[in-house]
Amino acid sequence: MTTAGLRNADTQTRYRAQAKILKALSHPTRLFMVDELSHGPRSVRELTDLVGSEMSTVSKHLSLLKHAGIVADEKRGSQVFYRLTTPCVLKFFHCVEAIQEANNGTWYQPA
Repeated sequence: MTTAGLRNADTQTRYRAQAKILKALSHPTRLFMVDELSHGPRSVRELTDLVGSEMSTVSKHLSLLKHAGIVADEKRGSQVFYRLTTPCVLKFFHCVEAIQEANNGTWYQPA
């Protein structure tokens, strides 16, 4: 990082883009869907059944993930299937689990 730190426009742009991705992952339902998609593409109907929410709710979550570039969709006949665009996002899950283990399995509690 340059001595300008966050005042550098390129640095700000990079961190904003990264924050957008992390924000898209910051909901338990979206984390669950990403985990499910790690096993392969799933239809919206399958994800709706797995999540146990209304299809409109699942679609909104998928839209956020798609907008962040985490998932992509493909229409097959009358169904839409989603897949992970970059499976490396699963490394993030492992990192979070390592943080939890380092803190004796305790959950984050804001101060």
